[in-house]
Amino acid sequence: MALPSSPTAYSRTQILLHWTIAALVIYQLVFGHDIKDLGRALRDGQTPDFFQALPGNLHIWFGFAILGLTVWRLALRLTHGAPPAPEGTRASLFVMKAVYLLFYVLLIAAPVSGAIAWYLGIHDVGEIHETLKPVFIVLIALHVAATVWHSLVRKDDTLRRMLSARRS
Repeated sequence: MALPSSPTAYSRTQILLHWTIAALVIYQLVFGHDIKDLGRALRDGQTPDFFQALPGNLHIWFGFAILGLTVWRLALRLTHGAPPAPEGTRASLFVMKAVYLLFYVLLIAAPVSGAIAWYLGIHDVGEIHETLKPVFIVLIALHVAATVWHSLVRKDDTLRRMLSARRS
């Protein structure tokens, strides 16, 4: 199978997937602890109230959404390609690729580990799931810092690539 050529910009679908996944991840990072209230109520044999059930279930549903959307995004990247990386040093390009790879690993590992912990009750996997949160936060901070640096210092089109779709 031939690899796709490098497009000059991301497609509308790729951009929409990026921002949707980003919004869902931010929700999970801010409100993810709510699932503990739901789990505690269920473990104690209580009927969860609305303020336990809805946020806890949103965490589960959004986790599955992140997993599905990430698989879709990866499939698009493999079949349609991505714009070439901005110019940079060998080290900066290595860091960029490593951060992207880690994002994809986390975007798959977090929902899978969360589902295993929740549905199979494997405590150790739940602890692994929880340790992914600070890793996500560091990666997001690096990603945002790099975007700001590219926009304000390098003054290149790195941010615009994820805001404006190619015409296809």
